Amino acid sequence: MITIRNLLFIVSVLWAQAVAAQTENETKTDSFNTVLFKVTSPDNKHISYLFGTHHAFGKPFFDSLTVASEALLSCRLLIKENLNIPGSLAEDIINRRTTPTKWERYLEKDEYSYARALFGGSRLDFDKMTPAELYAFLSRRYKEKVCIAKDPTANYGSLDDYVESLARENQLEVLGLETTEDQVSLINKDVEDMPRKVHRKRLSRMIARMKAGSRDLCPEVEWYRKMDIDFRMDQPCRNTLVLTDRNNKWMQQIQQHVKTESCFIAVGLSHLMFQCGLISQLKDLGYTVTPVEVK
Repeated sequence: MITIRNLLFIVSVLWAQAVAAQTENETKTDSFNTVLFKVTSPDNKHISYLFGTHHAFGKPFFDSLTVASEALLSCRLLIKENLNIPGSLAEDIINRRTTPTKWERYLEKDEYSYARALFGGSRLDFDKMTPAELYAFLSRRYKEKVCIAKDPTANYGSLDDYVESLARENQLEVLGLETTEDQVSLINKDVEDMPRKVHRKRLSRMIARMKAGSRDLCPEVEWYRKMDIDFRMDQPCRNTLVLTDRNNKWMQQIQQHVKTESCFIAVGLSHLMFQCGLISQLKDLGYTVTPVEVK
């Protein structure tokens, strides 16, 4: 069964696509074997950290990164993309809709049955989802089940959720950079001009991939797991909606907090990358950003 919290990280699908498109057939320029960076400034004594997440990973991965756990607990504030707020979850947003999707326009009968069964036990109204949201759910499920082989009985959530739970257990303050409604809107806006036949084709391919257990999209997951990452700080961001605009908005909040307290900033890895990334933007503000080995 797919849990509704998966939609809180639907943009992970978008950043994975953006990174894959941007790094293919290019020579590495800024490679680091880590996803953790220390942020310091000569103007204050606060030490903050940037942690690039992959939303399909979870508790076992973060528990293996002792240095990252120590960095989190050394801070006073956790800053992450989104918070889970009762009444404003993705399922609440979707269930409030009044117009159902005509799934026969996007799915064959067997595909509809397969996808709907994944939501068994959820209070989400499946028929009020959009094709873009379903694709994001399926992509996340594929990465967890096929690429990572997550234990189906495991009750831990995403990497981001687990980091948040550790922060709360240790009395850290927690801040979300955007709302769930922002994220739901984003996944739909990013494909608002996509023809129906393209929606239909990519949903069909993802369902077929899941049924067959095909690993053709798993290299991106392995790339993150091994942390052989080229951050491409000299390359421009090519997705304005998903990366550039969001990074710029987030930095308005982040720069205010890193001035006054120690922060652990956990966001999707691609938000640290490229010229528009948080690493480059903090350096432009005069901060020193240093890679920290975690393996």
